[in-house]
Amino acid sequence: MSSSINDIIIYPFQMNKLQLIKQLIPGLLPLLIYMVAEDIWGTTTGLIVAIVFGVGELAWGMIRKQKPDRFLLIDMGLIVVMGSVSVWLDNDVFFRLKPVVIGAVMVVMLAVVAWGRQQLMESMTHRYMNHMTVNPWQMWEMQLSFRRMVVALGVYTLLTLAVALWGSLRWWGIVSGPGMFVVMGVYFCIEFIFKRHQQKKYATQEWLPLTNAQGEVLGKAPRSVVHGGSRLLHPVVHLHVVNHKGVYLQKRPLHKQIQPGKWDTAVGGHVDVGESIDKALARETVEEIGLTSFRARLLGQYVWESSVERELVYSFITADDHGISFNPGELDDARFWSMEEIRANLRRGVFTPNFEREFDEYLGGCFL
Repeated sequence: MSSSINDIIIYPFQMNKLQLIKQLIPGLLPLLIYMVAEDIWGTTTGLIVAIVFGVGELAWGMIRKQKPDRFLLIDMGLIVVMGSVSVWLDNDVFFRLKPVVIGAVMVVMLAVVAWGRQQLMESMTHRYMNHMTVNPWQMWEMQLSFRRMVVALGVYTLLTLAVALWGSLRWWGIVSGPGMFVVMGVYFCIEFIFKRHQQKKYATQEWLPLTNAQGEVLGKAPRSVVHGGSRLLHPVVHLHVVNHKGVYLQKRPLHKQIQPGKWDTAVGGHVDVGESIDKALARETVEEIGLTSFRARLLGQYVWESSVERELVYSFITADDHGISFNPGELDDARFWSMEEIRANLRRGVFTPNFEREFDEYLGGCFL
């Protein structure tokens, strides 16, 4: 298990960040060249040398990839604009603000990816990691890493702004050039240690399969992540047990994380990794209500979202209630409810929202 966790947590993290750094280095080189040339020959000459060097980089990129580097184009544009203003006004503070502008742009771009829809992260991953297959949990972990990176870059950008406005040229050169690599190096070290800690933590947890809305398995993730607000879609099974008395419901234990103390479908539980829907239904039914021999019919499947998780629900129904006996270790209580009793208590906080949704769609107009 540990090797698979390492593949899921550590490797994509390293690859994604290394690819990002590789994209940033060409754009930072003209700035470093400027700082050295400016210190030797002055602002105007330093600007000219940086522009010539950047143009050379662009030409080399065109020869190798048949297209210009977009990051380098943006960087060169900022160098030309802010450097020209600095020369024109004879004040290098405008040029000093260039790294601040770059940092702010990077923070905004990364924040959009880190807090945006997962499709943005997928698009970025396909661009820079096209040789790897990344599952939904890996995407989620990358988004969390990017959020922490946004914080690190935000602090660095504010520090660069302070040095640009109030610090000496030498301190500005240190902070705006090598300083970024120091900050990112510290970030990577802390992130790597954090990922290793996660690796040990997740190795002892129950893992759940991840699917798309059609039920195709895409990967797996630890239970704490699935129930931790990640919105990772995972399959669950529900079973409604009905007879002439009504609908058999279970009362969820008070220690449950989700909807404690409320009445719910007779059977409800997660599908295990590598387990079929039918086997999961049979296992959960035996565990919760002791029913070993029954015939179930699929009512339908749907995606259900709560405040802590996102489920692909497979809802079944059966009238085979002989031998039913709930497990006190799994449930607080269980009994049959008449249709009139259920309708009288709908939307009053007695039932789980999940059950009420299924009652309205599948049971409310049935033969009972």
